Amino acid sequence: MNTPRPKIRISRALGIALTPKAVAYFERRPYPPGEHGRKRRKDSDYSTRLKEKQRLRAQYDISESQLRAAFDRAKRTGGKTGEALIQDLESRLDATVLRAGFARTIYQARQFVTHQHVLVNGARVDRPSYRLKPGDFIQVAEKSRRKEPFVVAASGAHAEPPKYLEVRLADLVARYERTPSREEVPVICEEQLVVEYYSR
Repeated sequence: MNTPRPKIRISRALGIALTPKAVAYFERRPYPPGEHGRKRRKDSDYSTRLKEKQRLRAQYDISESQLRAAFDRAKRTGGKTGEALIQDLESRLDATVLRAGFARTIYQARQFVTHQHVLVNGARVDRPSYRLKPGDFIQVAEKSRRKEPFVVAASGAHAEPPKYLEVRLADLVARYERTPSREEVPVICEEQLVVEYYSR
């Protein structure tokens, strides 16, 4: 399947490769799209914060309202809002499906969830935004495991799972062991800028 052009343009605009196929495009043309992409422009403080917020949104493929709601929850934790925001987003079911190595991209992970291929604690869940709690199990439904994308995933073709997940890839089963630390989350973002954007 070819990567849709919009994702490549978004990757270049935000300075991050959002899909594996976008990496090659991004390496060849590491500047923003458009005729002025090669020119260096000094961003204002506002545009810098806005871009960082858009980078975070794009990596989780979520809407503005979903990110805002996650920020509001993070703010109520009483700890570091930026870190709490990343932890909240990382507990999403689609993000966990991706990190466990069951999917190649966040877009594929979301599709797997909405198409009801994923179980949480033995029950089908079709909401990508479903929040997992430490101790929760996720697994690919038995009938779905014979489908090619899951056969590929079970072979270990995708990223190695992080330490906050206990994963049996061959069985396509994972346990959300604990809340990750910021350093364990492979998201490219200066989350403090996102906090400043929403706090302005």
